[in-house]
Amino acid sequence: MAEKKSLKLNFIMNAILTMSSFIFPLISFPYVSRVLLEDGTGRVSFATALISYFLMFAQLGIPTYGVRACAKVRDDRRELSRTAQELLIINLVMSAIAYVALFGALIFVPRLREDRVLYLVVSLTILFNAIGMEWLYKALEQYTYIAVRSVIFKAVAVVAMFLLVHKQEDYTIYGGITILAASASNIMNFFHARKYITLRPLGGYRFARHFKAVAIFFAMACASTVYTNLDVVMLGFMDDAGAVGYYNAAVRIKSILVSIVTSLGAVLLPRASYYVQNGQMEEFRKITRKALNFVVVAALPMVVYFIFFAPQGIFLLSGSRFAGAIMPMRLIMPTVLFIGLSNVLGIQILVPTGREKVVLWSIVSGAAVDLVLNILWIPAFGPSGAAAATSVAEFVVLAVQFIVLGKEARVAFRQVRIFRVLLGLALACAAAFWVPVLGLGNFMTLAISFVLFAGIYVAALLLLKEPLTWEIFGRFFRKLKRE
Repeated sequence: MAEKKSLKLNFIMNAILTMSSFIFPLISFPYVSRVLLEDGTGRVSFATALISYFLMFAQLGIPTYGVRACAKVRDDRRELSRTAQELLIINLVMSAIAYVALFGALIFVPRLREDRVLYLVVSLTILFNAIGMEWLYKALEQYTYIAVRSVIFKAVAVVAMFLLVHKQEDYTIYGGITILAASASNIMNFFHARKYITLRPLGGYRFARHFKAVAIFFAMACASTVYTNLDVVMLGFMDDAGAVGYYNAAVRIKSILVSIVTSLGAVLLPRASYYVQNGQMEEFRKITRKALNFVVVAALPMVVYFIFFAPQGIFLLSGSRFAGAIMPMRLIMPTVLFIGLSNVLGIQILVPTGREKVVLWSIVSGAAVDLVLNILWIPAFGPSGAAAATSVAEFVVLAVQFIVLGKEARVAFRQVRIFRVLLGLALACAAAFWVPVLGLGNFMTLAISFVLFAGIYVAALLLLKEPLTWEIFGRFFRKLKRE
């Protein structure tokens, strides 16, 4: 049987991995924006966005489907090897087709010819993602390897950026460095995979068994890609670049918080799929309840804290010129809770039990609501309208999944002691919300208020014996006592 990793360790490693994806841009962008200016950074951003569509086609939903498919057979090395090889071959074939389409675009679309070298450099992410087989490592719960490898390559990329990007014409080099940070480590994945699977062709492939599920996951990926970029695209067409800048400043903070909350759901997918495949439904329900409890306990205080301290957060991260991002940030903050909950219901309950069509339709429903509300609200409220539309749309995604799951979802939510969480939240608010009147500046206000808010919140949950908090700290103190 494949070694089971600690879920706590997996969560921490996946959180580090996800956070590193945001830390690299936060370190690099203030520097490159001053060197490459708006033209150079715009070229790289457009190239990355363009290639992402070819990458989406090449991957065919395999990044999510592959985790489930490999997790189900991870105890059988030969079957795991055959499954991984089948998915790798499908991925490589689709990548070749994507490259043919890209080369055609570079030849026949006049606008793309000028920067064709940049597009070819950025397109390496298609090849790297295909051979990287990240889904295999996630299925085997190798999150420590993934996180350490990724952080090392991102650190190398930061150093390379300061050494190699010195003038405005270096935007192609910067494009290559972003690929080094995001995808180049996948080369190591391919060779390291020999530890877990056989790379020698096994034959007897059954590609057709994957097509139906892959098609659904591909539709989910398409809907999600369109959905997540809809606000920015529509805001750019219906308002101006300044409005997009305000909106992106708000989304940047929200995305970091979402990455923390959804890290647990990502590491639980392979374990949940394994439990379902082996009929261990009580274990499956147990981790589901814990995951939902974690989201409520972690996400709710994040939402409340950053709604109130939005001015300090925006000014510290983006500067005083971004006052227009404060209201959008407050309006979009509830999505941290909504996305966290829908991530558990969708990725941990519906996907492992083979009901990914429900996830697809929930995303489509959210996208439809987002489209209509953007049309109505962006002309009147600008970035605030886009942020409000996103919050409503994410709630719709959650509502669709909750309604379909019905009793199953209600039972899963029973472990959440919402009254204790809300009482702890009220005490934390009382302890921290007076700090801005001291006029200490953005950083000190955030630092002092966060320590007070988090400290009182956790202490209150411990005193109220909230189950998850009590369990986590109980284990910590027992381990400390033994040592």
